[in-house]
Amino acid sequence: MNDITIDGTAYLTNGGNYSFFSFGGDVIRFATPASLRRYARVRKWEDGYLEVDADYGNGEVEDYIDIRQILENLYYDADLFLKPIRKVEVGNA
Repeated sequence: MNDITIDGTAYLTNGGNYSFFSFGGDVIRFATPASLRRYARVRKWEDGYLEVDADYGNGEVEDYIDIRQILENLYYDADLFLKPIRKVEVGNA
């Protein structure tokens, strides 16, 4: 078991037209607008729902990401995957 799983921290990053949510050796990739420059911070994490500050080129704005829905669309057991996650941080892109 790696450190990411032990401390319950998942990471959110982006690059190109995609964002990446990583936890416990899994990396979930999902499409995002090309105008997304970076995630500045995670404001809130609640059972698969993220509230973040994102920079789309005109300053930071509040944005929302439903990781649970993305996982379910990928046929993950969302409850099992999300249960050990205690916090989400912006990772290095």
